[in-house]
Amino acid sequence: MPFKAFSDYLQIEKNYSHHTVNAYVNDLSEFSEFTLNEYDQKSIDNVNYSQIRSWIVLLSEANIANRSINRKISSLKAYYRFLLKTERIKTSPLAKHRALKTSKKIEVPFSQEEMSVVLNDCFFEDTFEGVRDYLIIELFYSTGIRRSELINIKLKDIDDDNMTLRVLGKRNKERVIPLLKSVHSNLLEYLLRRKEVPGSAKNEYLFLTKKGVKIYETLVYRIINEYFSKASTKVKKSPHILRHTFATHLLNQGANLNAVKELLGHSSLASTQVYTHSSISELKKVYGESHPRSKK
Repeated sequence: MPFKAFSDYLQIEKNYSHHTVNAYVNDLSEFSEFTLNEYDQKSIDNVNYSQIRSWIVLLSEANIANRSINRKISSLKAYYRFLLKTERIKTSPLAKHRALKTSKKIEVPFSQEEMSVVLNDCFFEDTFEGVRDYLIIELFYSTGIRRSELINIKLKDIDDDNMTLRVLGKRNKERVIPLLKSVHSNLLEYLLRRKEVPGSAKNEYLFLTKKGVKIYETLVYRIINEYFSKASTKVKKSPHILRHTFATHLLNQGANLNAVKELLGHSSLASTQVYTHSSISELKKVYGESHPRSKK
């Protein structure tokens, strides 16, 4: 396997997911193919910055978005940091590289009204799938978990006594999330329906398809898109928007930023602060309506 030592380093030492490691290796392989074709260079270990710059130009001319190009260069940066650490090179060819400018990506969360329509007015069938779909949406909105975290919840991760849920986040970082009483009640209802599914007794994962196998990413996306299409005209309807909605609505109601950070499983406040733009507008509205001087 190409870049095996680097791949092992990412998986074992950095605890990166299999999906992330594959993305890094694919970027390196793509650049390696470029240097071989353009410069007849069989290894990318000793390239110079002008060669990397040529690749960036090629990607840009192919209408690859700056955000995607920056991600590919981040993969290269990580690789050269690994080579520095293992003393295979003395300096990184990307030491002075500056990321390409990108437009700020603002994702619009669902409103409280839209959430209310989906959770209170949308029709969920009184079947295993209907109960499951409702719980999935409710869990996303009430906990802010990621799609991958939801898919990988196991039965043993549920603590009924304390009404908490244990999830395994990025880089295998574990966190415990409290469950609302209503969510826990719906979870118990789902577990009863789950027992009716063929093969469910042998499956350790919480969320299953009607055939008794672990749910998958595209199914979760379809569930979110199907129900929110009935309540929202927003272009993007995804599990990530629900995560964004969870954070925004908490902040709008005065939740502490550090507490939201812990609930989301972020390693730094900077990651959480991207969710504050819409809560700032809400804050301005409250400020404008409440401050004595605003009426003058």
